Amino acid sequence: MANNRVCEILGIQHPILLAGMGGASVPKLAAAVSEAGGLGVLGAAACGPSLLREWIREVRSLTSKPFGVDTLLPASVRRNDGAKNSEGPSPMDMMPEHMKFAEEFMKREGLTKPSREQITAAFGASNRVAGEPLMMTKEFFDAQMQVIIEERVPVYAAGLGNPGPWMRELKANGTRVMGVVGAVRHAVQLASAGLDLIVAQGHDGGGHNSPIGTMALIPQVVDAVGGPNGIPVLGAGGITDGRGIAAAFCLGAEGVWVGSAFLASEEAGIFPYQKQAIVDSNEENTMVSKSVTGKPARLIRTKWAQAYQDARMDTLPMPFQNMVSGQVMTAAQIASRGDIAPGFAGQGIGLIKSVRLARVIFDDLLEGCKRAIAAMPREI
Repeated sequence: MANNRVCEILGIQHPILLAGMGGASVPKLAAAVSEAGGLGVLGAAACGPSLLREWIREVRSLTSKPFGVDTLLPASVRRNDGAKNSEGPSPMDMMPEHMKFAEEFMKREGLTKPSREQITAAFGASNRVAGEPLMMTKEFFDAQMQVIIEERVPVYAAGLGNPGPWMRELKANGTRVMGVVGAVRHAVQLASAGLDLIVAQGHDGGGHNSPIGTMALIPQVVDAVGGPNGIPVLGAGGITDGRGIAAAFCLGAEGVWVGSAFLASEEAGIFPYQKQAIVDSNEENTMVSKSVTGKPARLIRTKWAQAYQDARMDTLPMPFQNMVSGQVMTAAQIASRGDIAPGFAGQGIGLIKSVRLARVIFDDLLEGCKRAIAAMPREI
């Protein structure tokens, strides 16, 4: 796309970026989107350093075009204050109660804790090896960022948090840096850190998102940090077809960050039953819950999230809730339980009718956007 700042900054043909969806945005999918002319982004939040390095090198073996890596940098975990609570019991104090809740849920649903062999068979090699930091700790995030810096990735995206502490080294490598925000104040904070691009992801989106609707969020973020002399803003949240991309442009975005549309791709790293759950769902089949990660995230309706609601039980903060839900999600995925672990997805999944190749999805998004723009009335 000519005269588009997102394309110029990233060195890509079209300003359509694959959202860095954990578990789904694997090397094959990222490479396919980059090859199609967009920017493929690895969803590497759960990748230990060794696997992360493998993934980066695998993408490079599949495409010579730019690509990105997305990880999480939640400030509360990096400060190591997640275990403290001056007004009551700490998350660690509450952990036994939540673990018992999970065990009772698994027993009720006929799930058993999987063996290491079952996990390896279902998911392949572990995302950590002996001696690597545990997930969701300050040390884990630091180790991930060290790999990203050492591998000199073309683009880094912070799905949560502020990459400011690593900006000097990232910039020295020529890495373009972007961050995902759900509020204007977060966009302003990231803009002051010197980011190249900002993603404004609204409430409609899958996974971690904002309490603010996509249509309201994008123009307000653009007004705060974007415009011709500001930082280019990408729209995100429920953008699942070409009409959504055209709408984001009308709201002032200069590109889009698309996730759910690529979940039902042949290359996506999720299970076949999860892809079918997306195809079978409509716009009413998602909900926002903290039951999986401890932060609000939109997912396809699940008995696990409903169990927390029915029990009127508050979830634990990240990363403690991950420790509780991890065994449940793993067991449910191995058992292909779409009623328990269908996966994260946005409200636009009602537009998805089949599982297709990523290149076909990408071309459909692009052509759909062109048709939508051409169909706009010249006068109102």
